[in-house]
Amino acid sequence: MVRLIRRADREYCRPVPSENSGETGVRSVQRAFDILSLLAEGRRTLTVREVVEETGLAKTTALRLLQTLEQMGLLWATSKGYTAGPALWRWAHLAKSAWELPPEIMQLMRELAARQRETVNLYVAKGIHRVCIAQQESPQSLRHVVRVGDELPLWGGASAKILLRDVPETVLKRVAANSPYGKEHVETLRQWVVQAAEDGYAVSHGEREPGTSAVAMPVTSGSGAILAALTLSGPTVRFTDDKIEGFVADLREAAKRMTDRGFDHPLR
Repeated sequence: MVRLIRRADREYCRPVPSENSGETGVRSVQRAFDILSLLAEGRRTLTVREVVEETGLAKTTALRLLQTLEQMGLLWATSKGYTAGPALWRWAHLAKSAWELPPEIMQLMRELAARQRETVNLYVAKGIHRVCIAQQESPQSLRHVVRVGDELPLWGGASAKILLRDVPETVLKRVAANSPYGKEHVETLRQWVVQAAEDGYAVSHGEREPGTSAVAMPVTSGSGAILAALTLSGPTVRFTDDKIEGFVADLREAAKRMTDRGFDHPLR
């Protein structure tokens, strides 16, 4: 059952709680975020037809969710369709203030990308994933790009070998179980972590994506705990042994300066 609520000069529908209201509410929230996720840099507006076709929702359901998102300010109706609403700007400002790194660290990453001409990323661990919290793209036309905010798996990649060092065995097993190789992959993960700890850095070639390579270095706290992984990544053809040696030396110096400077983030 739905009850019409009037507040100020706005009307909106609020579902009356029932036995299944919790489950229904969670499903509605998921559907709403599915709609918001359709917006992207290359698509600034959404039509009702596009929402229906890409989410599989009934038209009446899609319209109800779109109208609710508009009332909350998360979407804005225009003559061309629905676009991002002003409330998202407020959330974006909050996210930026929470995640934005100190200017000195961003400058370090810019200088590193300019010297080595490869993409620089900074990752932190989140459960069984790693999240990119900062990036400086390579100046070369052929480059490896991961967007800030992207979540990548921890079952492969140079940064994963760094970030898994301090995690409990239970997390290591979960990472393995969610990999394409199954739970047996946990032994390989253990070996990678030990090797990275001994070397002080990690290298990967095509582990997550064929044709791409990376070198990663830990950024630590004053007590030595892993805070993040600083990486250089790009096409495998450019990550030859002699180049990797130079990457490691430069990453080590940059990571040390980051550790000395210190930084904070919500996942710490």
